[in-house]
Amino acid sequence: MERTRAIAAAIACTVALAGCGPAGGPVPGAGAPKAASDGAVRRENVVSVTATVEDIDVESRLVTLRGPEGHSTTLRVDESVRNLAQVKRGDQVVTRYREALVVRVKKPGEVTPGVAESAEVTRAAPGEKPGGTLTNTATIVVTVDSIDRANQSVVLVGPKGNKATVDVNDPANLDKIAVGDLLEITVTEALAIDVQPAPSR
Repeated sequence: MERTRAIAAAIACTVALAGCGPAGGPVPGAGAPKAASDGAVRRENVVSVTATVEDIDVESRLVTLRGPEGHSTTLRVDESVRNLAQVKRGDQVVTRYREALVVRVKKPGEVTPGVAESAEVTRAAPGEKPGGTLTNTATIVVTVDSIDRANQSVVLVGPKGNKATVDVNDPANLDKIAVGDLLEITVTEALAIDVQPAPSR
């Protein structure tokens, strides 16, 4: 829970309070926060990498992949991965990572401070190329304990009473919250792996 609290504090700073990282700088690789019609602030970042299968040993479950920059690495594929025999040299392994952050400002009584986490796993059906998804979702509700306008920072209190001070890049965002408000922060991380046939020549 300590790790979740630290992540939530950083997210609250990053998304709800205007794009500052844990040390007050911009978050690399993340899109600008967007306000939705429901008042929530959303940020989403997607990364996709395609690698080519250079070699495969089905019996030992070892696969050698060549990345987009030409570097090769050999990995052992876990027994939980179905249909490894369907993979051939030249096939492409497409990995997509998506991170979505949603922050909503709530008034006391609308939500209760706490943490909720869930995970979902999907796998390819028998006979198909290997693939699947892993999605982790965590929602944490923290309380705005104090607002320091002179230093452009706020103190957030986690569900266990732990406090964290976060800096705010845009002072205008301090007008969107008040002491006692709750920040409902939802983080979704999704990893999808898809094996595609070798491109035709």
